[in-house]
Amino acid sequence: MKKFDHIKNRLTAFPKVKLGAYPTPLHYLPRLSSQLGVEIYLKREDLSGFSPFGGNKIRKLEYLLGDALKNNCDTVITFGATQSNHAMQTVTACRKYGLSPHLFLRRVIKEDTELRANLLIDNLMGADVHYSASREESQKQAEQSAARLEQEGHRCYIIPGGGSNEIGAAGFIDAFIELTEQLSADNSEPDYLFHATGSGGTLAGLLAGKSLSASSVKIISIAVGEKDTNAYAETILDLARRTIASTGIPADLSAGDIHIDHNFYRPGYEMPNDSATEAIHLLARTEGILLDPVYTGKAFAGMLHYIRSRIIPQGSRVVFLHTGGTLALFAEKAITGDL
Repeated sequence: MKKFDHIKNRLTAFPKVKLGAYPTPLHYLPRLSSQLGVEIYLKREDLSGFSPFGGNKIRKLEYLLGDALKNNCDTVITFGATQSNHAMQTVTACRKYGLSPHLFLRRVIKEDTELRANLLIDNLMGADVHYSASREESQKQAEQSAARLEQEGHRCYIIPGGGSNEIGAAGFIDAFIELTEQLSADNSEPDYLFHATGSGGTLAGLLAGKSLSASSVKIISIAVGEKDTNAYAETILDLARRTIASTGIPADLSAGDIHIDHNFYRPGYEMPNDSATEAIHLLARTEGILLDPVYTGKAFAGMLHYIRSRIIPQGSRVVFLHTGGTLALFAEKAITGDL
């Protein structure tokens, strides 16, 4: 039996649909690595999807839509900001499997009247889109809509924002094991794994994968929006533990395994900053790869700070999880800033 077969076998018991093209590529970045003095690899979750606009939500949606279909649902309801990557990827996945997508989107920034980026795709694919000013209003609208749809004879499946529950997070157990196997040719693990964290499901899944595989990699998560620091970490820890428990495999996970940096998102979610803009330009002009201003640009900026300030020692092996979202490059100027 191969090293991780026992974990993979447990995950096969979960209902799942086919959406992504896996394994996603793992790219070594030679020019940037030489410039910064560390080995940098990019795990390309942005290339995961069956559409040109993949991202980290595709892995979650494989499990979430699998569960929806197992429960004979015909309608999917989910949440996000107006330019939500998760919402757009949910719409594309629903259309592939004949499910009706309903989006409840909150307005975070001042938007153009013209449809752009993710919101353009949502409308192109015929999603039923509702707008609100807050999460609370979106939740209320969704509950009312679900009740009406159920009365009409539909069966609704509600996915939390970001697909962040133990069903969705299982997708990043897959991702963590896949990454570990890709790097195992020389029998060495990465020293650090960086990624952007928002709703927290990706982080919870990565922590579950790390724990289940007994990995020593240090996961550093760069927050992309304002959170209550302690409450957020506790929420992630609880979700990671529930994700581990769902596999039925004993594994230990403690608060010391969580490293979330809240210093790179300001002035706010979906709002650009100079360090993210610099990071986007740097990767584009050294390696020809695009980041986005909402998630990956801010997380990459965080990683660059850790490397340049020597918090990460020279010669370390570092992986950056590219979670997609590059359609945001074509969103409103309030999101893109001075790119």
